[in-house]
Amino acid sequence: QVLRKSLQRGIALSTGSFLIYEAHKQIAGFAEVHASFKVEEVIEQADYLYGSGETEKLYRLLVQHKNSDDAELLWRLARASRDLAQLSSTSAEEKRKLAYEALECAKKALEKNESNFAAHKWYGICLSDVGDFEGIKTKIGNAVVIKEHFQRAVELNPKDATTIHLIGIWCYSFAEMPWYQRKIAATLFATPPTSTFQEALHYFHMAEEADPNFYSKNLLFLGKTYLKLNNKKMALLWLSKAKEYPAHTEEDKQVGSKEL
Repeated sequence: QVLRKSLQRGIALSTGSFLIYEAHKQIAGFAEVHASFKVEEVIEQADYLYGSGETEKLYRLLVQHKNSDDAELLWRLARASRDLAQLSSTSAEEKRKLAYEALECAKKALEKNESNFAAHKWYGICLSDVGDFEGIKTKIGNAVVIKEHFQRAVELNPKDATTIHLIGIWCYSFAEMPWYQRKIAATLFATPPTSTFQEALHYFHMAEEADPNFYSKNLLFLGKTYLKLNNKKMALLWLSKAKEYPAHTEEDKQVGSKEL
């Protein structure tokens, strides 16, 4: 009888433990689903604000999630931090702070999901931005890594015109690099990275084919590259398109205000 009572108590305890375990599992599952819904909602709000050009509101929304483990949130925060840094109303001290914050967010996004093309793209962009604060030697030293991340982003998403454009900018920058910067590059690399205006032109056209008229700056650089190649007719065509581009952002306004 004592044995029977002990067994009954053991079964009752086991059943109770099992029920508690199941309830915990369901609560945890609900919390997980709820969390994912919350992430989706934040991303939806963020994309709406980004599309509306609400840079400051977007940053305020996303900075609340800076400790998130979600790569989609993190790369968006990196982009928002950078966009805020680019505003003319942002102080020099704040620009620097935001540039480093953006790089950290992009780095964390990559750590969370190496297969996320946008994390690679924004890591490359933010690494380049930080170089502006650390001097030309660091900027040139990071150049190969930056291009590798852009190329990886294009591998993961061949339709992303912005990343293709960025490779074009990389090529353009190295094609017009002054002699003293080439000397710095020669001290940093056994074979210094080089490029040509023809190669830059290829990527700018490739970006335009992927998404026609997607970005005022791509139109501008098509014009500038044709000028470098002494094709004034084609340069005027693309520079005119850049000037007529509808200004949605501060950058668009700057591009449109450039003299032909």
